[in-house]
Amino acid sequence: MRGLIWLTLLFAVAAGFAVLATFNHGQVVMLVPPYRVDVSLNLFVLALLALFVALYVVIRILRNIYKMPERVAAYRNRQRSRRANIALRDAVANLFAGRYTRAEKAAREAAEQDDNRGVAAIIGARAAHRMREFARRDSWLAEAQGANLEEARLLQTAELRVDTRDAEGALEALTEMRAQGARRMQAQLVALRAHQHLKHWPEVLALLKVLEKREALHPALAAKLKQTASEGILRDHRHDADALLKCWNELPADARTSARIADVAAELLISLDRLREARDIVEAALAEHWDPRLLRRYADCAGGDALPLIQKAEAWQQRHPNDPDLLFALGKLCQHQRLWGKAQTFLEGALRHTDDRHLQQRVHLALAQLFEGLEQMELANRHYRACASA
Repeated sequence: MRGLIWLTLLFAVAAGFAVLATFNHGQVVMLVPPYRVDVSLNLFVLALLALFVALYVVIRILRNIYKMPERVAAYRNRQRSRRANIALRDAVANLFAGRYTRAEKAAREAAEQDDNRGVAAIIGARAAHRMREFARRDSWLAEAQGANLEEARLLQTAELRVDTRDAEGALEALTEMRAQGARRMQAQLVALRAHQHLKHWPEVLALLKVLEKREALHPALAAKLKQTASEGILRDHRHDADALLKCWNELPADARTSARIADVAAELLISLDRLREARDIVEAALAEHWDPRLLRRYADCAGGDALPLIQKAEAWQQRHPNDPDLLFALGKLCQHQRLWGKAQTFLEGALRHTDDRHLQQRVHLALAQLFEGLEQMELANRHYRACASA
């Protein structure tokens, strides 16, 4: 449409000039003694226009000849830039497609262009890392220079190093990144993995608290990591009962009511002969979660006098009359208190109500020890054999 409009205007202008030329009878007289030249005004105007066009064309040709080397160089640069950009796109596509050799080759071609060198180096580093070529990976990362690429280089360095369990190297890169004022969610996730490898459990708990607020982790994964970190903190203080109790009290409330963590804390306290504290922990956790392992651990919390524990467990039995783990705990407690008849009754009841082979094995062993103490060797041997077969 635009071309049609311009063509119409051109014809209108040409028609206008033709009309003016028809009514124009002027002449131009040029005196060059001893000569005189008479030319119509219309011809003179056309000659001037032709001369202008001729000069313009000649000047443009000369200018193009003068600029030819520069234009050739610019054309070659554009071609190189085009090829480098195509190679960069190919490198990204091959990296995500798992063709790491091709991705690294394309990244090397893309790096020939200065503007692409930093990004191409990061792509090449990831490709080399996937091929387990760690020397080439570090060489690529060293080439990823640029004011806008420093954070990307450091984050990729940390992420790739933590993949190879170089947790200390990853934390060094993250520390340098934080020193520049950068705090990214991805950096915190990488730091979480690094601290896990190094078993820095307090730092893991602190990072989990931040990441949970930002919903960066699945709740199930966050809960599992929190349990692992809490358990690790407790085991780090397994030789000092006071330090262990202090760490236990500093744990989050949901961790202290976790059956798994409470069982670990009770186990460690029992090994340190702090039975009263272990009993309190197990009872508090059972009040929140009725868990078989806590019931089995409860039998180990008896000291010199197991009667208070037996009374507590019998109160629980009113609400859980046929719970095999509770019956097993009662049997062990009665055995500890030398209440042989009640111990046998509870243990045989646990055996009747369970199909858990591990619990059956423990019950048979307890009954064998019970009958061996009562010098009933035939029954003891029968339960020993049942324990072995279970």
